[in-house]
Amino acid sequence: MIKDIKIAVLIDGDNIPSKYISEMMEEITKYGTPTIKRIYGDWTKPHLSKWKSVLLQNAISPIQQYSYTTGKNATDSAMIIDAMDILYSSRVDAFCLVSSDSDFTKLATRLREAGMQVYGIGEKKTPEPFIVACDKFIYLEILKSSEEDTNDKSKTKKDNLYNITPNVIRLLKNSVADAADEDGWAFLGDVGSLIIKKQPNFDARNFGFDKLTPLFKSLNQFELEQRDQPNARFKLIYVKNK
Repeated sequence: MIKDIKIAVLIDGDNIPSKYISEMMEEITKYGTPTIKRIYGDWTKPHLSKWKSVLLQNAISPIQQYSYTTGKNATDSAMIIDAMDILYSSRVDAFCLVSSDSDFTKLATRLREAGMQVYGIGEKKTPEPFIVACDKFIYLEILKSSEEDTNDKSKTKKDNLYNITPNVIRLLKNSVADAADEDGWAFLGDVGSLIIKKQPNFDARNFGFDKLTPLFKSLNQFELEQRDQPNARFKLIYVKNK
């Protein structure tokens, strides 16, 4: 059950394509309720015209920020100032920063220092410093491809963002070992949380899997076990390194 976590969603309109809006907002609701939704940009510029048609549908408030100086990103400054105002108003429990710009790295770090949960959403080109500054980072490309998969079941492995490399296997095996009990078994939920702490942009969907369980099942380096839990409809999944 999703906790009633209030999220401030702040979107860098200059940096994010409007075509992702539906999938992006649907993804955010998995983590809480977006109570503040704002997008920043110079709305007198033609490149933001595509955003205008989807803002009303998604109840996102456009924030006008004129580009007073050539070469300076006024949108970033406006978004950062708003984020700090929201932080000190104590109206939300978490932030979702939607951008592929590393300029928000310091903001994400500052919000986390204040005890805020910070989710980042951006394209695969997002620089590593911003990604690791967030508690969790989601690539827009996997959100779009997830919707396309429902209409095209013939998607192949080449459409995935990443391949399962030896480094990925090492991350999974080390995380299982770190979360394991004396018998080597680890609750998969704990393993997933630990992986995200180590690598915020890790997502089973990056590798073509909807969830973490089928990802582990596809790898012969691991053993999975289902366990009953009292008075519950669902079984708990445990994983062990072979």
